[in-house]
Amino acid sequence: MKEFFKQKNKGRKALSSSKGFTHTPKFGVTPKGGGFTLIETLVAISIFSASIIGLMSVLASGVSDTNYAKQKMIASYLAQEGIECVRNTRDNYFLYTSTTGKTWEDFVGLDVQEITCPNIDDPNFTRVISITEISPSEVVISSSVSWVQGSGDHNITFLENLFNWI
Repeated sequence: MKEFFKQKNKGRKALSSSKGFTHTPKFGVTPKGGGFTLIETLVAISIFSASIIGLMSVLASGVSDTNYAKQKMIASYLAQEGIECVRNTRDNYFLYTSTTGKTWEDFVGLDVQEITCPNIDDPNFTRVISITEISPSEVVISSSVSWVQGSGDHNITFLENLFNWI
């Protein structure tokens, strides 16, 4: 084994410097050029800092977009719930006419405040429901939910046609 190492190192020559020590070069580094300068270090730190700042801005916009998508989904569910409340009122008028005494004509002339719909627990959201008569046997229900987020107001509106199916 010792002979193997002697053969391996046999062809290498040691470098000598003016100070009298010898050094075998490793990985191409010589004793004269052995480190980074201050300017190289500052440039490397600035490149690293710029990449970290870019990454942080991308993450911040991703969080903001996710929060907007969450609020928009909640608003769409609340708008759909408004449509379902009006549809439920119409169906109750038709199915229980004998107990309520209400008919299609009562439904068409209904004040939106009379519709029983759950309250919205979140004060950031506001829902407005309207009923518009198109013909004697058809109405359009509009359920609009608005909310404030970030730098602006947002709004989502659902429309649905209901018919006199009796």
